[in-house]
Amino acid sequence: MHFATLWEQVSDTVGDRIALVHGDKKVTWSDFENRAARLAGFLTTQGHGVDSKAAIYAYNSNEHIEAEFSIFKISAGPINVNYRYLADELVYLLENSDSEVIFYQAVFADRISEIRAKLPKLKTLIQIPDSSGNALLDGAFDYETIISQTDPMPRIERKWDEMYMLYTGGTTGMPKGVMYYNGEFCGGMLAGFEARGISPPPETYETAATATRALAEANALPVVLSACPLMHGTGMWLGAFMPLGMGGTVVTIDNSSFDPDELWATVERNSVTDIIIVGDAFAKPMLDSLRKADKEGRKYDISSVQFISSSGVMWTTEVKKGLLEYGDMILSDTLGATEGGMARSLTTRDNVEGTAEFELMETSKVFDENDKEVVPGSDTIGMVANGGRVPIGYYKDPKKSAATFREIDGQRYSFPGDFATVDAAGKVKLLGRGSMCVNTMGEKVYPEEVEEAIKTHPAIYDCLVAGVKDPKFGERVTAVVSVRPGMSATESDVIEHVRSRLAGYKKPKNVFFVDVVKRATNGKADYKWAKAKAAEEASKVGVGA
Repeated sequence: MHFATLWEQVSDTVGDRIALVHGDKKVTWSDFENRAARLAGFLTTQGHGVDSKAAIYAYNSNEHIEAEFSIFKISAGPINVNYRYLADELVYLLENSDSEVIFYQAVFADRISEIRAKLPKLKTLIQIPDSSGNALLDGAFDYETIISQTDPMPRIERKWDEMYMLYTGGTTGMPKGVMYYNGEFCGGMLAGFEARGISPPPETYETAATATRALAEANALPVVLSACPLMHGTGMWLGAFMPLGMGGTVVTIDNSSFDPDELWATVERNSVTDIIIVGDAFAKPMLDSLRKADKEGRKYDISSVQFISSSGVMWTTEVKKGLLEYGDMILSDTLGATEGGMARSLTTRDNVEGTAEFELMETSKVFDENDKEVVPGSDTIGMVANGGRVPIGYYKDPKKSAATFREIDGQRYSFPGDFATVDAAGKVKLLGRGSMCVNTMGEKVYPEEVEEAIKTHPAIYDCLVAGVKDPKFGERVTAVVSVRPGMSATESDVIEHVRSRLAGYKKPKNVFFVDVVKRATNGKADYKWAKAKAAEEASKVGVGA
């Protein structure tokens, strides 16, 4: 399959249905396809086509997804851009990806103007209008003018093995482009049909069209709101690709900053069925918003919500239980990365899973340092591997590709770097990324395991754990935490709380309190900040190296 061809078919199948919603702006499937075709027609006039790379530098919006569709249409590759990047980071990403085109939101015009001379491969700039008031850059093309003045590109045949690429967030190093075959990845996104009762999921365009019609006739097409950024895999894949492949609706909200009240109002207004988040960073404010609304007598109607899905960051049991008080939903928590999904837990009112506990997917395994499968119940720490749709590799980085995507006993696996144990029942207990591991007195401590324990303290709102260099321990396990409004905790409170839950060597030696624990816009941990902040605070009290 191919994303562009599949979505073209969907537009023919449910053309009058709504495909995109942002605020008051609604776009039908027919208009979605037409607008993307006009953008694609323009791209071809500028000499872009098969295997070209086109970057999208924008907040969540209808236009973000239209641009993605148009790039797929010409058999090119969309490149996701982190809108938090500054000049040097942008230049690195755009150069590394060989981007020839940049779709950018007008609010970012000044930054594009700053770097464009440093990008010799750049040929075409397309400015998406917004409320910023920024004028069109010299030599750039206006997004809406292109659509109004360009004929739609005729539909073409496309190959399944065209490359689709998504850049990692760069939380453990420089961002890397993870390459997939378009058709193989597109087929994987059709797994969303199973949650709607269509099993097995479609494997051809024809069966996909039949399944979409069945959902439409049953008034069961998904309406999905991505609370997290489309510039990351969780937001784009679960929040856009999966519902679009089913003929559903993608709802977006302003994500320059996260407003949980806006989210719930949007859910209510659009009868949203699915919400896509990234762990507690989104779920906690959402739960606080529901509770506050209750107390103020303005309860949100979230009865339409059937699923809340998260990937990539810890989502604690206590927060899941709190959300389930407001709706009979399925909470899907996936252990995954840009390099692939590996395990999942499903929580309902009748079945509450523990924090960071997952069931391995059929294609996943946990291997020890000798590439031997970890024996359930052995307490051996291993690395989780995905053996399903394994990426082709990292773009222009064969060394890292060879280290991450490896063959064991004739089967190719992806090793994103997550460590875990496997209990006697085969359930995986996530420990965290090996790259963030703290080595203290010869013992390895995984930050996410300690963070999980700290977050069970009733006064703690958020935390990150990092290692601080220390002449005695090698590294000191150090926590940076924020406290819930109106509550308090001391360093000794937190340390003793962890001591009652984990082995003594895992408890933090120091706990530093901050107003806000810094995270990336997708909710993922900013361990670079945590490590620097922990070292800074440690030096103030005279501990560490």
